[in-house]
Amino acid sequence: MKRIRLHKSFLSSPIAFVCNLALVYVTYGLCRLAYLLENWSVLSEGFDTLSWWEALKGCWMFDTSAILYTNVLYALLMLIPWHWKEKDGWQTTAKWVFVVVNALCIVANLADAVYFQYTGRRTTSSVFQEFSNEGNIGDVIGVELLRHWYLVVVGIVLIVGLILLYVKPKGKLKVRMLKDKLIYYTIHIVCFGLYIPLTIAGMRGGATTAVRPITISNANQYVNRPAEASLILNTPFSMIRTINKNVFVDPEFFSREELDKIYSPVHTPADSTAMKKKNVVVFIMESYGREYIGAYNPLPVNCQLSTVNSKGYTPFTDSLIQQSLTFDLTIANGRKSIDGMPSILSSIPRFIEPFFLTPSSMNDVSGLAGELGKVGYTSAFFHGAENGSMGFEAFARTTGYQQYLGRTEYDADKRFNGDKDFDGMWAIWDEEFLQFFALQMSEMKEPFITSVFTASSHHPYVVPDRYKDIYKDEPGDPNIMHKCIRYVDNALRLFFETAKQQPWYENTIFVLTADHTNKTSEPAYQTELGVCSVPILIFDPSGDIQPERKHSIAQQIDIMPTILNYLGYPNPYVAFGIDLLNTPAEDTWAITNNNGLYHYVKGDYVLLFTEQGEVKAIYNYKNDWYLKQNLLGKTGQIEKQMEREVKGLIQSYMERMIENRLVVKNEGT
Repeated sequence: MKRIRLHKSFLSSPIAFVCNLALVYVTYGLCRLAYLLENWSVLSEGFDTLSWWEALKGCWMFDTSAILYTNVLYALLMLIPWHWKEKDGWQTTAKWVFVVVNALCIVANLADAVYFQYTGRRTTSSVFQEFSNEGNIGDVIGVELLRHWYLVVVGIVLIVGLILLYVKPKGKLKVRMLKDKLIYYTIHIVCFGLYIPLTIAGMRGGATTAVRPITISNANQYVNRPAEASLILNTPFSMIRTINKNVFVDPEFFSREELDKIYSPVHTPADSTAMKKKNVVVFIMESYGREYIGAYNPLPVNCQLSTVNSKGYTPFTDSLIQQSLTFDLTIANGRKSIDGMPSILSSIPRFIEPFFLTPSSMNDVSGLAGELGKVGYTSAFFHGAENGSMGFEAFARTTGYQQYLGRTEYDADKRFNGDKDFDGMWAIWDEEFLQFFALQMSEMKEPFITSVFTASSHHPYVVPDRYKDIYKDEPGDPNIMHKCIRYVDNALRLFFETAKQQPWYENTIFVLTADHTNKTSEPAYQTELGVCSVPILIFDPSGDIQPERKHSIAQQIDIMPTILNYLGYPNPYVAFGIDLLNTPAEDTWAITNNNGLYHYVKGDYVLLFTEQGEVKAIYNYKNDWYLKQNLLGKTGQIEKQMEREVKGLIQSYMERMIENRLVVKNEGT
């Protein structure tokens, strides 16, 4: 009996290690529950068709990988075959390594429950680059901690639970006799030897040689909708698996000769086209989703919208749409501000990660400003935030803008109130900054190309004090964005009042779109396509571009080729989008990438295509906006043709990123 008790005491550290890892599994599960409840309106939509057994298997696999990655040091402290680790000091150190590491994982998972509403996916390691230039992140976090105090309470309870429920090895083990040492080291070498292959298999997501290490996109195999993939994943895994990831890989679907026949982003203008030297003004409206705009609702598909939302919150934008060219389905190519700029200004969609957070951002890049600069245009980019914020200034200059005017330049303009017009968090209030924008253009040499990125329709969802009684949260209104949208719409109205008085107005083409969507209160705008629905409109005061709502698809990356081709730009250039003015409706398309899935929209269908090169689903989105009836294998040639087209698009994109062929001079062979 004494020998049996001795052997059990020798197993005390491995047993405690297993018990504590089990405790971590429980915390991950509770964090996932909080994530689900915080985003219930989006994530619960497809639960009636979800295979819960498959979903639970997926959760277990991704949690196992994350827990084993993050607890490597703790495992080493607990399992290393060395009897000195049984001392109190060593075990105390091991406990606090365990608590600190897993507390950080709890915080990451709970914080991501809030951030999901902005991105629609789990946060990846690129978040550190995304906000590296921001000095107000502490303020943003402080506001969100107060707003989501209940998640703070959950986090504290879980972290305290880790401390109180932590299992320490029992007893004070003393290994002195040679016989004891032989037994002790044999047991611990076996335990450590078993741990290594089990950990490698758990990190990879499987034990067989045929299993590749799991990635974010693997979560899609356990769910029906891409949004649900974020529920299968966890934030530590998503961040770990994207560190130093080789973002762009050539899938080699086709030979180069075959690829060029399927798809090419090189636009070659007709030689006989005469250049129109019109000014171009591009509005990138922060978080200005289609849901908020009455003139766009109801959607031209089979879905329901509430009567409250159908009236909208943007009376001026509604009137502008009536005077503009727009389209039935208008899609953002990403979910973040840093996705919007390359898509809108350089016709580069977001695939896998934001373009200018990847090594390919060092490629030669052009865009509207760069191309028009070759034919005598002056150019300027305007953003009311601190100069350098979000990396916008760097990208603006990379893509060809000659000037960048931000908060520094606004403060220096004696016609305005400088820092008194700062919103206290992000930028100069939109009303004042758009007036600055209008007057600055009057000082530029024509023709010019300018872009402005607005800021006020954003967290923390406030309006200037003088408007608090005019634009306020209405009783029963579930969306705190609405008052900000109403304020920004009025700021846009005041801009156009000033612009109409400027000498350049009649000779200008205005393009208005949003960087991405924001908080939604309508289920129809919480679908895979709904969360990407932003306005895209082209307004020509001269009437040369006729006001119309075309029954076709438009996306952000179509803006650059549409404007360049309309102006009669004479040089070949690279743009991944199409010319909306001269492309038949049945040939228009859009593409997004989120949670490891491409959504390729064309005609009446949307094809879901994995990053591994497989068709996951196809839906008739016009009759099935909520994407519940998978028609895989039932659409015949439509599915095959769409698969061929999306493969060509993806391969062309990847090859050009890898080979630095984003401008025509780098075409090579």
